[in-house]
Amino acid sequence: MHDPVVFAVPFFLLLLVIEWAAARKLAHEEADRAPAGAYQRSDAWASIWMGVVSIGTSGVLNFIALLGYAALFVYVAPWQLPANAWYTWAIAIVGVDLLYYVYHRMAHRVRLIWATHQAHHSSQYFNFATALRQKWNISGDVFLRALLPLFGVPPWIVFASFSINLIYQFWIHTERIGKLWGPIEFVFNTPSHHRVHHGMDQQYLDKNYGGIFILWDRLFGSFQAETVRPHYGLTKQVDTYNIWTLQTHEYVAIARDVRRARRWRDRLGYMFGPPGWAPARPPLVAKQRSTPVSA
Repeated sequence: MHDPVVFAVPFFLLLLVIEWAAARKLAHEEADRAPAGAYQRSDAWASIWMGVVSIGTSGVLNFIALLGYAALFVYVAPWQLPANAWYTWAIAIVGVDLLYYVYHRMAHRVRLIWATHQAHHSSQYFNFATALRQKWNISGDVFLRALLPLFGVPPWIVFASFSINLIYQFWIHTERIGKLWGPIEFVFNTPSHHRVHHGMDQQYLDKNYGGIFILWDRLFGSFQAETVRPHYGLTKQVDTYNIWTLQTHEYVAIARDVRRARRWRDRLGYMFGPPGWAPARPPLVAKQRSTPVSA
């Protein structure tokens, strides 16, 4: 089994080089601000190296997943869908995308899962290099995708469908493509929709989770149209290009918060609450802090 993503890598790099060269050439035309699709050398190289490492870590986890998927498909699935039927591929591609939406939404709302995903959002630039800024821990994706072989989708088709999903999402990481024809924007995830997803602006937070299809966001109330050019990155920026720190700093922050918490419900909140969660202050303390000190 050959991963289609491996064959797509040369095209990823070619498009990245073209966009990077175009950004340099056009930078003088937008000198009053960071030009659309701009590249910052250290930021871009951090993204590229995170992508390189992710190939290795994902390969290990996917190999383990392959063994598990094969066991589910052979011994547990109530039926086995034919690999040569068009509907098997349709179920796999749509199913992978729906499961991606579910996982992606969880990753933005559960802090422990966000710790695996936040590295992808850590760049303050939005370009093809950002698309390569991948997480190293794909265990959440692997776990959810197991539902497909459990219901009879051949494991190799599950992996191929996920690769198709990943390849599709490369081209939507650019500011050089504006809004597309209306029906395309209504059904599919596009650069305009994905710019919203990477925006750190209040109106853009936690929106547009879809992979290939934006219909999931429209159906489940997480859609937001692009109205103004977003600002990118995390709400609390991590000012480093060290790829280890970019991948692990949220785990460190969770461990620090859990260690300082005195109650188990607070510890659980720091791990499974949304990013930025904090225990509510006791009403008496809140009232005392709001009372002005007399002269």
